[in-house]
Amino acid sequence: MTFEFKIIKNDLRSRARTGLIKTSHGNIQTPYFVPVATSATVRALDSQDLEDLGAQCTLANTYHLHLRPGDKLIQRMGGVRGFMDFDKPIFTDSGGFQAFSLGYGREHNINKLGNIFPEGKKTKEAEEKFAFVDDDGVKFVSIYDGIKHFMSPKDSMEIQSNLGADIIMAFDECTSPLHDYDYTKKALERTHRWAKQSLEYKDPKQALYGIIQGGWFKDLRLLSAEFINSLSFEGIAIGGSLGKSKKDMHKILDWVIPLLDKRPRHLLGIGDIDDIFECVERGIDTFDCVQPTRIARRASLYIRPESGGCPKNKFRINIKAAANKEDQNPIDQNCDCPTCRRYSRAYLRHLYIVNELTYFRIASIHNMHYMLRLMSDIRKSIMNNTFSELKKKWLD
Repeated sequence: MTFEFKIIKNDLRSRARTGLIKTSHGNIQTPYFVPVATSATVRALDSQDLEDLGAQCTLANTYHLHLRPGDKLIQRMGGVRGFMDFDKPIFTDSGGFQAFSLGYGREHNINKLGNIFPEGKKTKEAEEKFAFVDDDGVKFVSIYDGIKHFMSPKDSMEIQSNLGADIIMAFDECTSPLHDYDYTKKALERTHRWAKQSLEYKDPKQALYGIIQGGWFKDLRLLSAEFINSLSFEGIAIGGSLGKSKKDMHKILDWVIPLLDKRPRHLLGIGDIDDIFECVERGIDTFDCVQPTRIARRASLYIRPESGGCPKNKFRINIKAAANKEDQNPIDQNCDCPTCRRYSRAYLRHLYIVNELTYFRIASIHNMHYMLRLMSDIRKSIMNNTFSELKKKWLD
């Protein structure tokens, strides 16, 4: 296994830092936003698009690929890298998040995109659970065919080995922000046992990240940070419930980051623009989230703050808005992506309105380019000691 993390520059006024993750299949300059290829593809994009955009790596989903087309089939095809023909570093998650999203996430109507922070959200009726956790692992009812299956830490490590990722995640239980202290503590104890089992069963050719859990309870987060940091993981991830609001998430990072050593730190499932700045400032190195391409498919396109976004969100425009019907300007006049260099807002609005498949690709190209350019700008600002100024420019 080739895995190394080197800190290149620490910001002078915060915990932000630039670094370099070295793997057998390439390097990752951090801070970095990892595009999510759930089913061995970033939705609406192909591997050539990712290469053209300069993507350094991607993250594939263990649960979904295990079910379709099957991790053993993917292994025979050369792992995720060979299967999707993307010769760059690959992350995989552990399946632990699906235990939440298909279990208590449905029961509590919480998900990673849109309402992960339930403060101020309307309560919805509970949905049927498809995942059930016990001390041995997770019993799933497949969302595809209804067949029951089981995943333990050993299973997760075997599946991720078959997928051939460079960087994998320990099996954990991701809790809901609506879980009480007692349940969160029990889940944390499970996660810590599973962390040790993940280390025991991991493929030595892969770098394994341990995951800090503990919900929004300070003593549990501190306990988990100290425990995970004491084990021989190659990197550290922070996951689970990050509180009931973004302020809670900031507090959680302020609690745990000072307890961690110099290994790389990954924040699972977070990807809003303001979150990127706030969490980089607190010492996060890598992020993953499906948001850029998901919101593109729903008519939300990123725009830089100096270009003027929607009244409700200065980082986005709604391309289906009537104001774009005859607008000959690009999505963002300050963007140099292939979509903005060639197409008008009017054209993209037309494609969206008529449900033309071309829209999904060129809109996703724009949003992904925007996010990767933002991360490049953040890295440069840390190197130049101007991160605080860049954050102020974007968020004020």
